[in-house]
Amino acid sequence: MVARVLPFALYLLFLFAGQCVNALPDTSTLNQDWRTSLQVWLYPVKTLAVLAAICFYWPSYEELSVRWCPTWRQVVFAVITGLLVYTAWVRMDWPWATQGHVNGYNPFQGNGYLGSMLAGVRLFGAVVVVPIIEELFWRSFLLRYLISRQFQSVPLGTFTPLSCIVTVLLFGVEHDLWLAGMLAGLAYTFVLYRTRKLWACIVAHAATNLLLGVHVLITGEWHWW
Repeated sequence: MVARVLPFALYLLFLFAGQCVNALPDTSTLNQDWRTSLQVWLYPVKTLAVLAAICFYWPSYEELSVRWCPTWRQVVFAVITGLLVYTAWVRMDWPWATQGHVNGYNPFQGNGYLGSMLAGVRLFGAVVVVPIIEELFWRSFLLRYLISRQFQSVPLGTFTPLSCIVTVLLFGVEHDLWLAGMLAGLAYTFVLYRTRKLWACIVAHAATNLLLGVHVLITGEWHWW
């Protein structure tokens, strides 16, 4: 349980820290400069910290062992699902489906010469680190824990209405775009039910985040980050 919960909890802790930084008042130029620096550098620190936790607990992730790798057909199915989620996501930023104020992450603000490196770290975090920790928590741990406290005795992809609905709802609430988050959660959960392999969910999630990241870098619409 700790191996699947702790990296995700660490991730949430950094998200909360980011929200606290965004809430700092603009009382002086110095405060604005400090807030900008914190906003820019908090994400790389978060990525490294969470990645370190994943690496430390990696031997515990039996569901990510080589024998559970998806087939090429399952990979294609997962990538198509990720593409569809991305297509819907960038059209679902309606005010009523958004919670809080979305600031986004602009890696080029205040540190232009380091912008490309920070953008690369942001893309790496979104495509590699986030899909792994979120799928381990939501679809490997919580989805099964809601069925039995001995969650590792529950085969991946086991369906119950309660576990499916609760996981999808909470996954949506985790995101600023809560409705888009619920749609994504439902899609990734369907991938798990269809393939019974967590790697397929990670691939779908990574495909969505990769497309969204490329979209952000091309358009400069930082609020998607």
